[in-house]
Amino acid sequence: MSMLPDHLTPEIWLTQVFGSKEALSGGVVKRRIRDVERLCGRQAFVEEAERRGFQVVQNHRHFVVFCNRLPIRRVRA
Repeated sequence: MSMLPDHLTPEIWLTQVFGSKEALSGGVVKRRIRDVERLCGRQAFVEEAERRGFQVVQNHRHFVVFCNRLPIRRVRA
């Protein structure tokens, strides 16, 4: 993990992500995997989402977090 500025710790970053308006309203949060790994680490990110009861999916270069406890259903055309 690269060095972070003194004012930004992994804990602060996680609090900001999961404390965002979108997350608090039960929406969807998307973050690039490389940013997650650089800022807090994959394991800490997934554990925090799970602690909150959220589901995380990975698609290509992104994590998508569904910030609610509702089931996810994949829809195909």
